[in-house]
Amino acid sequence: MLYKKFYDKQAGTDEHTSPLRISSLGLGNMRLPTEGEDKHIDVQKAQEIIEYAYENGVNYFDTAYGYHGGESERFVGRVLAQYPRGTWYLASKMPGHMMDFKDGKLGFKGYMSGLGSSASGRIQSCPGIFEEQLEKCGVDYFDFYLLHNLCETSYGFYTDKDLRVVEHLLGQKKAGRIRHLGFSAHGRAETIDKFLNVYDCFEFVQIQLNYMDWILQDAGRKYEVITRRRLPVIVMEPCRGGKLASLGREQDAMLKAARPEDSVVSWAFRYLQSLEGVSVVLSGMTTMEQLKENIAIFSKHDPVTDEEKTMLDRAVKSLMNLVPCTACRYCCDGCPQGLDIPKLISLYNEVSYEKPFTLNFTMDAMTEAEMPSACIACGACSAMCPQNIDIPGVMGRFAAALK
Repeated sequence: MLYKKFYDKQAGTDEHTSPLRISSLGLGNMRLPTEGEDKHIDVQKAQEIIEYAYENGVNYFDTAYGYHGGESERFVGRVLAQYPRGTWYLASKMPGHMMDFKDGKLGFKGYMSGLGSSASGRIQSCPGIFEEQLEKCGVDYFDFYLLHNLCETSYGFYTDKDLRVVEHLLGQKKAGRIRHLGFSAHGRAETIDKFLNVYDCFEFVQIQLNYMDWILQDAGRKYEVITRRRLPVIVMEPCRGGKLASLGREQDAMLKAARPEDSVVSWAFRYLQSLEGVSVVLSGMTTMEQLKENIAIFSKHDPVTDEEKTMLDRAVKSLMNLVPCTACRYCCDGCPQGLDIPKLISLYNEVSYEKPFTLNFTMDAMTEAEMPSACIACGACSAMCPQNIDIPGVMGRFAAALK
């Protein structure tokens, strides 16, 4: 197993002086094997996966309050408890993206109402949730603790001056109950940047990162925002929920011709090995076969070459008919509706690829005046576009797709 030193900017350590070595492959516990119609965790199979991972060098285990309907934290903590506490690192998350704070009262959003110990009243406060998580996991401290999913819809929750979520967690860190504090994010690069400008206390950021989303979800810019602050990146969705295990007949053949002995999915992990700012790659491995293959991949350093990156880029672009916006923003200056056109085109590209499409966190936070339907097709934007994009046409197709 490959290991990396986890450097902590707050403590003044770097990749050379840090004493903390974490496995380059981490086990994400959102997709453990399940059984029955209610999809409860398959205890035997899931325990075998966690134990095999630990016994073969994985020491980073990621869970969260809402995973597996609230079962994941308790299950993962129970399995890991059989091993010495100092030999594994546990990460969990404050579920702020699932919560509402209205009229001074804290509660879960409607779709998450089945979670939490409402009878005990613990969900009435973020400190109560944190205490519940420690108890469920059976630990006295979290090695890594995150704000769960900083995005456009949760930004206000995490920065609320009355809730003081970050301030409370900093207090827990000072008390030794959190060793390293970070956040995960599905928000846009500018949202991550704005949050890091407000809070200079985080030690790492977890983002969705893979060779497809480097382009499709602008993950390359998110990576740059994080690494220019010398913060380690933890990767989630390295295979895009399994989509990068097979791209398509033509694309798979291209990759197999280049490396006949390698699986298609190995390209996704090797791509991430080529990014120096990545500390841990989390994989939600549902089967023992997936786990064994991934451990083998992360047992040697074999990053993609520049030539192979070009090949991956070509394979991805052959799958998608992307609008070639460069985000120069010339189009925005003359828009009478004040639309953020590059942002909308980026979202349109994602909508065009993801079918069926469900609204993402960014669009959930947008008003009608910010949506593509607000375009009046005046054409002022197209006249300014160096790429000669038919922007009103794109906005019309986007609005129709959202309907």
